[in-house]
Amino acid sequence: MKPLLRAVLIIDALLLLAFGLLFLLTPWKSLYDALQLVQTDPVLVGQGAGIALIGLAWLALHASINGAMTVTTAKVVGHVNWLTGVLMLVWLVGLHTPQLTGLGQLVAVLVAVVLLVLGLGGVRLAGAVKRRERLAGTAAAERADRVAARDAENEARKAEREREVARPGVVYPAASGPHVEPSLRATPVSPATGHPVEPGLTAAAAAPRATMPEAAAAAHEDAQAHERRAEVHEDAAARERAAAERNEADARAAEGKSGTPRPPFHG
Repeated sequence: MKPLLRAVLIIDALLLLAFGLLFLLTPWKSLYDALQLVQTDPVLVGQGAGIALIGLAWLALHASINGAMTVTTAKVVGHVNWLTGVLMLVWLVGLHTPQLTGLGQLVAVLVAVVLLVLGLGGVRLAGAVKRRERLAGTAAAERADRVAARDAENEARKAEREREVARPGVVYPAASGPHVEPSLRATPVSPATGHPVEPGLTAAAAAPRATMPEAAAAAHEDAQAHERRAEVHEDAAARERAAAERNEADARAAEGKSGTPRPPFHG
């Protein structure tokens, strides 16, 4: 649609250039007589209008090349054209001023109709192009927002993976986690004993517990309870052994007293 608007601007530029040259040649009386047109009086006003129209034609031609100026210039030029066409129809058809011959009046009316149609068409086309550009800009902004949100999510996931890699005792599988060289891969640590777990089935069984903070805490508490129970049993066994030793010593002392020979009776 925008190429069509540029074509309309080129047509507008040609029409404005033709009228500008015609008004600029206002002092050429023989030319106006041949075209059966009325000369502008005073001549200065006609030549000033010619210069203004030539400048507007240059602006329309430049806007047809520069895409940033296309919509605004097309709207301005379109309003100028249809307003000029309405003004010509009012004066030439309604007021019959100035008085023209049959051919001159017919040409003037045709020019007024062309200006009216071309101006209104350019204005509507410029509005449609502006709405399309606004929708395209909104869609581009939404796509940029989605891309930025996706990038932020990816960065957050990457940072989370880096934090998890930095935790001790966590080992990622080769298919899902970050790639780590075998010599640099972290060795899992048993939460119950505090010693490294040997690779193999034991490491595979300990990996899920190492990756779960709750399971590791529960295992640590179980280990502490087991150690406390073992200490209680050891204390009880030690007390029992001490009591047995005391009983045995008492029995030996009693046996010693009963089996000792008495001294001979002197009397």
